[in-house]
Amino acid sequence: MTIEILMPALSPTMTEGTLAKWHTGEGEKVAPGDIIAEIETDKATMEVEAVDGGTLSKILVPEGTAEVQVNQVIAVLLVDDEDSSALDAAVANAAKAKDDRATAEVVKPETQAATTSSSARAEATQPSSTQKPSGDKRMFVSPLARRLAAKAGLNLSLIRGSGPNGRIVKADVDAAVAAPAPARAPAPTKDADFELVPHTAMRKAIARRLTESKQTVPHFYLTVDCQIDQLLETRKELNSRSDAYKISVNDMIIKMCAQALIEVPAANAAWSEEGARYFKSADIAVAVAVPGGLITPIIRGAHGKGLRTISNEMKELVGRAREGKLKPEEYEGGTFSVSNLGMFRIREFAAVINPPQACILAVGAGEKRPVVTDGALGIATVMTCTLSVDHRVVDGAVGAEYLAALRSLIESPLSLML
Repeated sequence: MTIEILMPALSPTMTEGTLAKWHTGEGEKVAPGDIIAEIETDKATMEVEAVDGGTLSKILVPEGTAEVQVNQVIAVLLVDDEDSSALDAAVANAAKAKDDRATAEVVKPETQAATTSSSARAEATQPSSTQKPSGDKRMFVSPLARRLAAKAGLNLSLIRGSGPNGRIVKADVDAAVAAPAPARAPAPTKDADFELVPHTAMRKAIARRLTESKQTVPHFYLTVDCQIDQLLETRKELNSRSDAYKISVNDMIIKMCAQALIEVPAANAAWSEEGARYFKSADIAVAVAVPGGLITPIIRGAHGKGLRTISNEMKELVGRAREGKLKPEEYEGGTFSVSNLGMFRIREFAAVINPPQACILAVGAGEKRPVVTDGALGIATVMTCTLSVDHRVVDGAVGAEYLAALRSLIESPLSLML
């Protein structure tokens, strides 16, 4: 008996991934639970376990292959000492299924595609000045057509799609391949001195999500200056009590952001077309820089956790995030985000909202500044915080109320004990 090993869906939103590495070679025995491969998504690298035992008789997708579609057959497992004829049949079926998927990219009959090919060729050869700007309309391109266009050096913005909603499919690319040079992407100038680094899946996902956020979410921004001298003293006192933990300023900010969301629940929200979602738990997503981009591991229910617990969880999550070992449930979701660039001595900045969340807090560096207290000039350690807000679901007054609650917690950290 043969068993097809399929490209797994490692998260609900995953449609494709990169087969990074095979841990098992052809002809090797595997048992249920053995790690046989590693799959890279746009966020992490996940291990694939064997569900059944047998011999990994044929690898159909070599390691390093990108854009492998979910449920595509990547290998064939031979069990019960089946002969090679069963393996040959399984490999042939897998190849046919792959061809069927490629053919399905052309959603119209070949005769109709041939009719549209002339218009596609004419469109692709027109000067770019006659085209609509790419920002006027979203471009829909099938994965197969995108790969073929990249291989041929075609400029997709100059190709008219014949699929549903103007989707560019394989037939459109085939028609444009024969077009004159204007359809092709311009070659770089010879005097340009640069290294072209292909985009990773993570970088593509970041670009897509942040572009959608700025284009579709009406941001507004609120900024407060917080005096953090008491916070720093409290942190110093807590850390002096034990060597078993090391609480950071960021750990305290995570806790305070969560507590402020409980005090101002109208800010703990998300936009949806069906209605506004108001969350009962404060799940804080924290932006973490990793090689090639960033990821946002989540402290679930941060309002109900102590600082030591938050500190230990963050250290563990950050470590695995930088190794690409986070599970999807550890970085997907969250009700509120925090981005802290204080360690880079950034005074203040405004972060881009991470949909569907409604708010993200940008935290700057604490620095000595002149302040006026009760009419007297003095010096205090001040930290600037900027809240980016989705105006569709959180109004200005709610955002201001939230920042007031947060500032009160930051400037009076002992109030967390109440």
